[in-house]
Amino acid sequence: MNYIELFAGCGGLSLGLESINCSNMVMANELSPMPAQTFAYNFFKEDFEEKDILPKRTKWLSSNFSLDEMSKRMREDPRTYPELNIKDSVCDVKDINSLKGNLVVANVIHLNQFLNDSPDLVKKLSNSFGDGELDFVSGGPPCQSFSMAGMRKKDCDKNSLPWEFASFVAKVRPKFTILENVTGILRAFQEEGEKYYAWIEVSKAFSQIGYIPLCLHVNAKYAGIPQNRPRFIMIGVRDDIYQKLSKSFNKSEKELFSSSYAFYNGVRHGIESEIAKLKYHDVVNSADIELFKNSFLSELVSHSENFVSVSCAIDDLRFNGDKSKPSEYITTNYDALLGKVYKKPTKLFNHEERRNGELVQRRFRLYQIMQRIGNSLAKEVRSILKGTSSDLSDVAWSAFSEHDYLIEDGSYLKFNTKTQFIDFLLRHPTKKQTQKALDPSSPAPAALSIPDDACHYHHDELRTLTVREMARIQSFPDSFVFRSKVTTGGQMRRFEVPQYTQVGNAVPPLLGRALGLSLKNLLKRI
Repeated sequence: MNYIELFAGCGGLSLGLESINCSNMVMANELSPMPAQTFAYNFFKEDFEEKDILPKRTKWLSSNFSLDEMSKRMREDPRTYPELNIKDSVCDVKDINSLKGNLVVANVIHLNQFLNDSPDLVKKLSNSFGDGELDFVSGGPPCQSFSMAGMRKKDCDKNSLPWEFASFVAKVRPKFTILENVTGILRAFQEEGEKYYAWIEVSKAFSQIGYIPLCLHVNAKYAGIPQNRPRFIMIGVRDDIYQKLSKSFNKSEKELFSSSYAFYNGVRHGIESEIAKLKYHDVVNSADIELFKNSFLSELVSHSENFVSVSCAIDDLRFNGDKSKPSEYITTNYDALLGKVYKKPTKLFNHEERRNGELVQRRFRLYQIMQRIGNSLAKEVRSILKGTSSDLSDVAWSAFSEHDYLIEDGSYLKFNTKTQFIDFLLRHPTKKQTQKALDPSSPAPAALSIPDDACHYHHDELRTLTVREMARIQSFPDSFVFRSKVTTGGQMRRFEVPQYTQVGNAVPPLLGRALGLSLKNLLKRI
């Protein structure tokens, strides 16, 4: 399978696709130099931090700094990339053939402009530099404006990126496209009393360039990833390819595409009644999941009846636990991703323990207990921590009195009275309402991109997760090394993408593999 990946990040989707032996990366693109550093290190064995050794397979389309100034490039704000072909713009692409199989660090708008000025490159990408027709273009455009945790603005610069994705696809004309985004794209924007559905507008854009949009609401945990990570996926099928494939569709596949094809025809011919028929298929819907199971999408729901827990993924990484060998889940899936028998690296990278203050550790122990007791009674404790209450019901006290707590002198103590416990809570106020401990018996929550998102579940591990533990939860093998800064803060958050964020933003490799196998199934039929 010949593919191009846009918005590649650190390479989670590419790792999953590369695990399918018949895949061939024609080109990749990423905006930020930090995840690009991780991508290049793992896929090209290029180390940007080695002195006097310049990258050969990582090309900047536009930078303020020369190749000899790599340290400055690695801290460059992508928002300051100069326009193409101006005096102070540094471009590494001197020969379009040098892009074959390589990573382009660039704003996707600049990349589209570059293609507009280089029809020869468009032809080379379309035929995979002579290796055959381009099979698909994949990518997850940044999604802050669609996210339910974001600002939810309809008219935002970041909202234009799915349309830039469509513009790229219109040029190179692959057989398929895969667009991944947050589920917030499915929620309507409410502006001036009108509803605006971004996923429908994106589907229109792809229909207008000749692709039937199959819209899916999937969840990484259904594909065997130990994370409750819902995502919107749109698989676009080029019209002529759809006509060939439709002859092979079984009953479930015909139903999957029925509303999509009606919508496509409605957009192409201006029939509003047909446009209104578009639906997305949701793995949490019992009828839809049967369609997944009985179609080319079956890999996306291979673990629908046996979700993988956090403890299965990271328990052997505890600093105060048994490190003898990874769980069977880890080794089995790593074998699939790496295509060989998994061997634990001689050195475990990205697993440095983050030192949390004593007060924070005491709060983490409290979060662990709150997680075990359950949300209804934990709300009473949160109210005291937040400062909106100073009392606790007898029912809540009965539940919390059963556990031991880390106190100021470093020892553990069970409180004898409700008053003692409330006094302890009042000494540990916090405004953070989203931070919580992981549930060891369930998949992790979706929002894991900064160190403070969650703390460990184990009594003896009063800390946030390491980068490696977060990577395990995302299904990255231990041999995949994350580069650049570990974390960042303040104004730097606006453009820096450190290790924790690289992991949190990535497409889980096992989900990428499942998507790749789904397309491989279709490609075999034609």
